[in-house]
Amino acid sequence: MESAGKRMDIINPATLAVEGQLAETTPSELDAVLRQVTSAQKQWKLVDAKTRATILHRIANKIEATDMRRCAELMVREQGKPYPEAIGEVANCAGAFRYFAEMARDEAGKVAGTTQAGSFQYARYEPVGVSVHIMPFNFPILLMCWTVAASLASGNGCIIKPALATTLSTLKFMEVFEALPEGLIACLPGSGEVAQSLIASPLTHAVAFTGSVAAGKAVGSAAAAQMKPAVIEAGGSDPMIITRHAPIDVAAAGAVTAAFHLTGQVCTSAERFFVVGDVHDAFVEAFKTETLRLRVGNGLDKAEIGPLVSEAARAKVIRLVEDAKARGATVVCGGKIPDDQPVGWFYEPTILTGVTMDMAIMQEECFGPVAPIMKVADFEEAINRANDSPFGLGASVFTTSLEEAMEAAERLESGMVWVNNPMIDNDALPFGGWKSSGMGRELSRLGLDAFRRSKMVIIDHKPVRQGWWYPYPDDWFYEDGGRKHV
Repeated sequence: MESAGKRMDIINPATLAVEGQLAETTPSELDAVLRQVTSAQKQWKLVDAKTRATILHRIANKIEATDMRRCAELMVREQGKPYPEAIGEVANCAGAFRYFAEMARDEAGKVAGTTQAGSFQYARYEPVGVSVHIMPFNFPILLMCWTVAASLASGNGCIIKPALATTLSTLKFMEVFEALPEGLIACLPGSGEVAQSLIASPLTHAVAFTGSVAAGKAVGSAAAAQMKPAVIEAGGSDPMIITRHAPIDVAAAGAVTAAFHLTGQVCTSAERFFVVGDVHDAFVEAFKTETLRLRVGNGLDKAEIGPLVSEAARAKVIRLVEDAKARGATVVCGGKIPDDQPVGWFYEPTILTGVTMDMAIMQEECFGPVAPIMKVADFEEAINRANDSPFGLGASVFTTSLEEAMEAAERLESGMVWVNNPMIDNDALPFGGWKSSGMGRELSRLGLDAFRRSKMVIIDHKPVRQGWWYPYPDDWFYEDGGRKHV
C-alpha cells in the first residue's frame, strides 16, 4: 500500500541526480504498523528457541542465496560508497543471524547456587516486546542486521527506521525476511519525527541507535524518559598510534584503509594519528605514497573514494581542514575538491602534518577523508594524547613490540582496541564505545541481552513453613529500659 505521507527526493551524492523518492510515514500508518507488529510478537514470543533458530537460519540462507546486486547498486546511488563495499555489506549479513540463532538456543538463563535447602533458584530471559532500530547511512544493512538478528532471536518484533539517505536499499533488503511470521518486522521510512514517535510509543520497548553523539544523547534521553533500554553507538574520533617499533609499510597500508574507508564516513575511522618522532617522516612518506594510489570517483566506477553523503558533510570536512591550515598544519596531499569531479560531494583523501591538539579537527568527529598527524616524543605521550578526548569508540596501534601491544590494550580508553589490524569486528565479541561514544553493546552475548529481560525465579517444590516467616518468636526480641526492640 502506497504511503500518504510527505514525499522527499533521494539525491545521488556523486551525480546530484534524483534517484527516487521516499514517503514520510504518517501517524496513522505508524500506529497501524505498531499494532500489527505487537500482535505478531505475542505469538512469536511463544515459539520455542529451536524453531526460532531454524527460521533465523532460513533468513541467513535467503541472504546467501539472493542476488544482492540490485540492493548494492541502490546503496551506491543513494549513499555513494564504492560498489565492492556495498555488495560486500549486503552479502555478508548472514553470520549475525546464524550467531544469534544459536546463542539464543544455548544461553537462556542461569541456575544459581541455592540460598536455602530444597529451593530451586534460577534466572531466565524473556523478550522485551517490540524493538526500534534507528539506522545510520554508512552501513545501513549490516548494522541493522546486527541488532535485528539479536532482537528476533530473543523473541521480539522489530521496527526499522532507516536513514533518509539509504531508504531504498533498506526497503529492498527487507525481502530477505520472508521466512518470518507476517507482521513481525516492518520498515518505516521518514525523518527524525518518525523515530521520535517510535521511541515515545507505549507499544515499543527497546531502542537501538547508531549515529552522531548529539543524536545519540537525544535518543538515549528520550528512551530513558520512557524507561526503555537503549543501545547507543554514537560515533567517535578514533586515535591511531604508530610507535617506533611499527612495521612502516604495513602501518601505512593499514592507515589508508582505516582513515579513508567509505570516504572516512565510518564511526571507527582513524581520525587522529599520533606518530612517534623516530618514525614520523618515514611513515608520512609511506602513507602519502599509499594514499596517492587511491582513485576518487563514482562508486559505480573503479574508485576507492566515493563522495561524501551530502553537501553539509563535505562542508564540515572543508571547515576542519581550513581551520587546521590556518593554525599551522601542512597539507601533505589532498586538501581540496578534486579537479576532475566538479559535480557531486567529492573531496580528495587528505593527509595533514604539524597538527596540534587545539585544532578543531582533533576535537570533533570529522567523518571525512582526512588524516591529521601529530608528532609525539614517545609511546607514553601517544597513549596520553590518544586518551585526551571525549570520544572512546575504538583505537588502533601499529607495533611489533609485545610490550607496547599489551600496554596499549590495557591503557587505551576505548571500547575496542586493534593492534596491527584496524576496524575489524567479530559477532562473538562486544562492539561499542566508552565515554561519549555510546552505551550498551552490539554483538556477542551482551548484544543479545540488550533485547531481553531477566527474571529471577525461586521454586520450592516441597512447600514448608519457613523459620523467618511471621510471627517472630518472642526470644527474637530484647528488652532495654522496659522497652522491647527488634
